[in-house]
Amino acid sequence: MTQQMIDPVQLTADLVRCPSVTPDEGGALVLLERMLGHAGFACTRVDRGETANLFARWGAKGHARSFGFNGHTDVVPIGLRSDWTRDPFGGELAEGRLWGRGACDMKSGVAAFVAAAIDFVQASPTDGAIILAITGDEEGPAQDGTIALLDWMDAQGEAMSVCLVGEPTCPERMGEMMKIGRRGSMNATITARGRQGHAAYPHRAANPLPVLVHLLDRLARHVLDRGTEHFDPSTLALTTVDVGNAATNVIPATARAGLNIRFNDLHTGASLTEWLEREAAEVCAGTGVALEVSVSVSGEAFLTPPGPLSDMVARAVEAECGVTPVLSTSGGTSDARFMKNHCPVVEFGLVGQSMHQVDEYAEIEHIEQLKRVYSRILQDYFAGC
Repeated sequence: MTQQMIDPVQLTADLVRCPSVTPDEGGALVLLERMLGHAGFACTRVDRGETANLFARWGAKGHARSFGFNGHTDVVPIGLRSDWTRDPFGGELAEGRLWGRGACDMKSGVAAFVAAAIDFVQASPTDGAIILAITGDEEGPAQDGTIALLDWMDAQGEAMSVCLVGEPTCPERMGEMMKIGRRGSMNATITARGRQGHAAYPHRAANPLPVLVHLLDRLARHVLDRGTEHFDPSTLALTTVDVGNAATNVIPATARAGLNIRFNDLHTGASLTEWLEREAAEVCAGTGVALEVSVSVSGEAFLTPPGPLSDMVARAVEAECGVTPVLSTSGGTSDARFMKNHCPVVEFGLVGQSMHQVDEYAEIEHIEQLKRVYSRILQDYFAGC
């Protein structure tokens, strides 16, 4: 009897039709659990708080050779519905594209791997394990998603030997880039507290604005580094300055500013926090203004050194896309920042030009290519098992 292959395009469309705007599950994980369970995967919902998560394993628990996949089915809000020319949850196929929120980021990646994994285990069962960790909290706070899955896996003795994350990784051309690491990311809020006073008598006040502006200028001018072998130079971007002063004749008591730092492996969130606090202390000394620094670290910089895992993924991409992918650490954060604490991790997925945009889409041809890439990776990984 001929095996019926799973269509990744149809599966992507079905997932797009699930309105899973974070943190709502929207039926996406229910659909995947039903499909994977029917194919023989042992499925467990690992929900925590308001977040829905799915763990699925084919093969023996605790197997020494387990290929893992991490992805998410939650999507960002659509914004104004009137700005969309197509139904954001319609999963429409037109003009060689599949349209809708999540089509690019990253329901297509999840669908391509699920389709590849089901076809693989049904066609050529192997002495190993395939594990999927799918979250509904990547686009949200990311506290009860992949972290919750990893906590549960640790408690249950479940483990991946390696992991592939299916985020969009290609800037413009399918196959041109894969990720072997990510920059760290942190946000800082700097609050300057002085003493309110009349603008006509500035000597009777302690104006926080000149002190804050001086600090921001020092930070913006500072060169954090020149980059490393696998990372671009770290960057600091000022994102906001807020006073909230509606009176033109009043010197305010408080002013705040925000900044974001994307940093490479020469730094940590802790080392950069210490630098910000030192700079603040030097600037405010003797001014009568106090500077407070509050920091939130979204993720640390990490690198999976080029080796067997990245070589295997690159070979599969080249074979199916005709392009040798660049090994990159660019872009924003992803849940790979959590997976890297569990096992070696790399990322490969679609062209990401339309992610988070109005009229988000994925090229149908690229979704089909992505399934073939993932299928080849599974075949190569388990060859000889």
